[in-house]
Amino acid sequence: MARRDQALRTPRAAGLVGILFALLLGAAIILVRLTLPDPDGVSGDWFSDASRRRTVQTALGLIPFAGIFFLWFMGAVRARIGDAEDKFVATVFLGSGLLFVATLFGAAAAAGSLLAAAGVSGAGSGPQLQSFGQHFTYGLLTTYSMRMAAVFALTTSSMGHRLGVLPRWLSILGYLVALTLLFVTDSIAWSELVFPLWALVLSLHILVAGLRRPSASASMS
Repeated sequence: MARRDQALRTPRAAGLVGILFALLLGAAIILVRLTLPDPDGVSGDWFSDASRRRTVQTALGLIPFAGIFFLWFMGAVRARIGDAEDKFVATVFLGSGLLFVATLFGAAAAAGSLLAAAGVSGAGSGPQLQSFGQHFTYGLLTTYSMRMAAVFALTTSSMGHRLGVLPRWLSILGYLVALTLLFVTDSIAWSELVFPLWALVLSLHILVAGLRRPSASASMS
């Protein structure tokens, strides 16, 4: 009986922590994109704007919590799949998720170091340091972190489709998100937002499905 109750609670937990992750990561990306200039564009003056620097610091403060909720989300999804998971796909699923969090934290640490260095050296000095920091931050975020997010979306959609956990339209959406993150994020700004949006849709589906299942079981008993 306890195992059945745990099975019923798992989709709800996955849905809730997934929603929190999507909202936190989406807010952090939006704040960074609005404040931190593109490394290929004109930069420099934003360091002297205290309000913009505080906005970036707020975004960086959200990222560790987003990563924590993402780890809980991964664990809840794996617990729901259970022993039916394919070991090969599950290994790629787990590895890509962990690497996504690691590179996301690395990008946040790089951005935080850039802010700290600008505060010490002065807003108008160190243009080479500023350029390096911005390219390094965006490289981790758009090239490495989003590639791992693409693999995570691809494997999650594949497992969900093969096991019948996800509807076909949601699996197709995951494949499209993965292709976008693999091939578009380097050239189109804001395209990385498709990952938290996909995670939000997936989490809402898991949450709704988890709420429907106990009511359906109660009506049959």
